[in-house]
This record gives sequence, C-alpha cells and structure tokens, in this order.
Amino acid sequence: MSEAIIKVEGLGKRYVLSHQGGGGSRQGSKRFSEVLSRAARAPFGWLSRAQGAARAARSQEDFWALRDVSFEIKRGEVVGIIGRNGAGKSTLLKILSRITEPTSGQIEIDGRVASLLEVGTGFHGDLTGRENIFLNGAILGMSRVEIKRKFDEIVAFAEVERFLDTPVKHYSSGMYVRLAFAVAAHLEPEILIVDEVLAVGDAQFQKKCLGKMQDIAGREGRTVLFVSHNMGVVANLCGRAILLKGGRILRDGPVSSVIGSYIETGATITGESTWAVDDPAAGNDRMRLRRARILSVDKVTGDVPIDAAVTLEFDFELSGPSSSVTSSIHLFDKQGVWVLCSGPASEELSPGPYRQAVTIPANFLNDGLYSFSIILLRNVTQIEVHLREAITFCVHETGEGRAEYGGVINGCVRPQLSWTKAIPT
Repeated sequence: MSEAIIKVEGLGKRYVLSHQGGGGSRQGSKRFSEVLSRAARAPFGWLSRAQGAARAARSQEDFWALRDVSFEIKRGEVVGIIGRNGAGKSTLLKILSRITEPTSGQIEIDGRVASLLEVGTGFHGDLTGRENIFLNGAILGMSRVEIKRKFDEIVAFAEVERFLDTPVKHYSSGMYVRLAFAVAAHLEPEILIVDEVLAVGDAQFQKKCLGKMQDIAGREGRTVLFVSHNMGVVANLCGRAILLKGGRILRDGPVSSVIGSYIETGATITGESTWAVDDPAAGNDRMRLRRARILSVDKVTGDVPIDAAVTLEFDFELSGPSSSVTSSIHLFDKQGVWVLCSGPASEELSPGPYRQAVTIPANFLNDGLYSFSIILLRNVTQIEVHLREAITFCVHETGEGRAEYGGVINGCVRPQLSWTKAIPT
C-alpha cells in the first residue's frame, strides 16, 4: 500500500464569536435620540467604554468549526469531503492549504499543494491572466522554465486566449474559474484541493474539469481532495469519502457507503427531489408529477442495503378528460449508464390524483449511486412528464452474495444467480 501523503491528528479550529447586547432589530442601528444621548455623555466616555468592554467580554462565545479531526490520505487517493453547510468542510481545506492556522492538532503534508477554494484564489486583480499564471507558478515553487513548458496547455484548457493580457479583475466569474482551475491542475502539484467553486462554471466546463481531475488521479497518480454537494459527481470521481457533521468526522470509508450515511441524515443532495411541483419538466396543465420518494425496509430512505428491495413511489395528477396513461421509469448509475427501464401496461384513468409504485428486488443492483427518471405518457405516445434524475438513492454494501471474494465487484447489477456444483466430466 502506498504511503500517506497527508496525516491529520486531533485537528481543531476555534473561532470566538461576539454577540451585541440589546437584541432585536436595534442591534444594527440607533435612533437619533440615542445618538444625542451618547454625545451628551461624551465627557464620561471612558467609563461608558469600560462598561461596554465588560459587556462584550460577557457576550463572547467559543465556536469550534473543527474538533478532534483525524485521518490519513494515501498518495494517489481521490477523497470527497462531504457534509451539510457549516459542517467544517471549507475550514478543513483552508487549514490543509495553509490559509488559516489550526487551534489544535497536527498536520503533516508530504508534497506541493495547489488549492482552488474560491473564485480567483491566489490571483491579483490588477495583473493580467498571463502574469497571474507565472505568479501562481512561482507561489507553487516552480521555476520560470517549468511554467513556460505548461503555459500553452494552461491557456488552451482555460479558453481565455483573447483575454490573456487583460487584468483579471475584468474577467467574468466563469473566466476566473476556468483560468484558476487550469493553473491549479496543470502546474503539477502533488496534491490538488478543490472546493465547490466548480459549480460557478457551465456544465461543459465542469465536465472538462472532472475529466482532468480523473486524469490527475488515475494516470498521474496525484492526490485530490474534492468538496461538493453534488453526490453524483463525488461518487463518480472519488473512491473514498469523509463525512463531516458539526466539525467532527461522522463517517470515513468507501464513497457509496458514506454517501448513503449522508443521505440517511436527511441531507438534500443534487438529483434528489421529494417534491417536483415547481419543475417545468414535472408536467403541464393536463398531467403533473406531484411527489417521488424511495422506500426500503419499511421506511422512506435514500440509503438502501444491497440485500433489500427498493421501491420508487410517486404521485401524479390527471386533469382534463379521461385518458389512457402509461408510466415508465429509467434507472441510471453514477456514471450515467442506463441500467434498465420498465413500465406497466397502459391504464384508462379518470381525472384525479393517483399513486403508483415500482419495486426492484433485493440482491439485484450493485453498490453505488443511482437515479430514477420518471416518464408519464398519455395515449401511449404523447409525453406529458419527463423528469430526469427525479430522485437519487444509494445502494450500500452488506457483504451479501460475495461468498469469499473481498475485492471490487464490477457492473451495474449484482444478482444472485443459480450455479451448479462442479462435477467431474
């Protein structure tokens, strides 16, 4: 097994929060009469300030953004850092990037780190794109010769040739991100740290960046730490995930099982849609999808054991005249591979609300992240609802059906097939 490139032990980060007295909407503003009263007391200002300092001291609060966080990351691993807003993800990355100092604990990093934590991290607004490429390379400890060798590749990836000699303060947020990511990814860091900043770019750019990160980790053997709220992207890119909650590690392990735990905590994830009312693809005046949910082991859940059945249940409403209605579901895995599609025979339905369900049997799907698309048709051919990735769920490993094999089992499905015993021939 490869050696650890990042070691974190007992890491903590504390902030001191100050709270103003008085409460209510008056904390941020004062009436004119209060201003006059304060001016009248000016000769005794030193006493007032002393009393104010005492009140401020009493209203301070310690807030631990991170507490007792410990883990190791091996060279070449791609690790997703996930959790709700405020869980401590960005604080952790800032400490690993040496942007902020920890309050407690130790960190050992064996390698050069490139970070992309927010739009324009490390850029100087008054410098041109060309100058910022050389500046960032120098910050990473690269020689001018090394930067020149990668320069054309960086510019081509970022697609900012026309604006290369324009100060970056005039760039759009998308241009900023394209150039910042290109610099971070191409200047050969041993460790690449990327926060949710890629969400700023368009879909084509995001796909391009994810492909580059896969190349970095797969072909080049470098280490990637990736923060995102898009669980499909995390599952596709990462082999391991760390789930943070309240500044502590809640789960650390294979990406599918950790995402399952994240979903189980009630977190909303990209692609999940409990209610689809406001989505234009959820229907029209004639037919509308109202709700979709996943059920397994007698409960609503996004985390399904591999040896349990999974049921998709959805509500829809038919308006207008009675019609022949056909339902259809399409199932996709985390890489967008079409696993299956299924639909019952058409039914003649009168106007009104309806509920329908479809069940995939236990021990059929492999572990991983999946999403259902829901299609509703009128008179067999007329599509009224086509909601892609309507709801997402995770199948997690339980060891069922593995026999003695402990490695990765490939494929979208993993049914337990009937085998005969070997017999002499």
